[in-house]
Formats: sequence, C-alpha cells, structure tokens
Amino acid sequence: MKLYHSPQAPNPERVTNFLKAKGKLGEVEIEEISIMKQEHKAPMYREVSPFAQVPALVLDDGTKLTESRAICTYFEGVFPEPNLMGSDPKEKALIEMWDRRVELMLFLQFATWFRNAHPVMAPLENPQSPESAAKGEKNAKMFAKKIDERLASTDWVAADRFSIADITLYCACGFAGVMKWKPAEEFENIGKWMPRAKEKIG
Repeated sequence: MKLYHSPQAPNPERVTNFLKAKGKLGEVEIEEISIMKQEHKAPMYREVSPFAQVPALVLDDGTKLTESRAICTYFEGVFPEPNLMGSDPKEKALIEMWDRRVELMLFLQFATWFRNAHPVMAPLENPQSPESAAKGEKNAKMFAKKIDERLASTDWVAADRFSIADITLYCACGFAGVMKWKPAEEFENIGKWMPRAKEKIG
C-alpha cells in the first residue's frame, strides 16, 4: 500500500502521527505531495484522490481511501496494537465523540482562520474572507479554552488513556504556530498535556 502525504499539513500529519504512535510508520510506503505547489490538483493525483485531498491511501488491491479519519480507521484494523480508537462500545463512542469535537470545533475552525487570513493561502483560497478568518479564530480559541478546562481533571482528551483524539489535538496545536498562536503556551493544562502526547507519538 502507498500513503500520499504532504509535509506539515495537519490532516496528513494526523495519519503519520497515528502510524508513529503504533510504531508502524516504517511499514507503509509514503509519497510526498506538495499542496503549496498544487501537486494535489494534478490530473495524475486526481486519479488517486478525485477531490484533490491529501492524505490518500492506495491499498494493494487498488482501493483508494481519502479522509484522514477513515485512513486511521483502516490502520487501526490492520495494526490493532496499541489500540487508539477504543476497546469496547463505550470507549469507542467516547473517543469518537471527542475526536469529532476536536476536529470540528478546533481543527476545522483553525483551518478556516488560516485559509482566510494567511498570505501564503491566497492562491488556494481566492478570495480570502476576513470575516470568515475572524470567526474561525474566535471559535478555535473558544474551544481550546474548553479543552484546557477538561484537561485540568484528566490526563487525556477522550478516555483514561491516549487515543486518536489526542493525536488530532496534537496536530491542531502544532499547526497553530503558522498563525503565531501557541495554545500550549496560552493554556496551562494543554501545555502540561503536550509533552505527554509527544512522548506517546514518538
């Protein structure tokens, strides 16, 4: 199988960090696709990913998967240990709930801010919208505060152990630096959580 990845982009990093946490990154062939050079829009890549999304995973039988969460679900099945998505129905539901919250209320809100405010994104987000950027920034920071409050009473985002929800938060917090925002410095409990997550990812 082959994983198409884009350096430093948060969704592709979500998948590679998931593989790192499982100790399986070296078992997957990786090909880099530059979003900034718009290689994801090239006709050859669109045969892999019709909506020009990165990451994408091509299985040995030719099946093509996009969406970082779906790709992680596949890898959870192929590489079941350590478990990162829940070991029973309750834990699976809690982890998915918090992973979705981080993805939709922080990850996506930050992406809206970044795409509509950072000059490097102007060729890809045309026209940029200052109103959308401001709303995305406000929402991302509001949810980061809620996550910080949660981490005051628990070591991990979703369950009583490290999970994909922590990986999603880790990617979002790391990528936030492109807008000169550092949640791990702004929020005490996220700051304490960050090195724990980094150690688990490896």
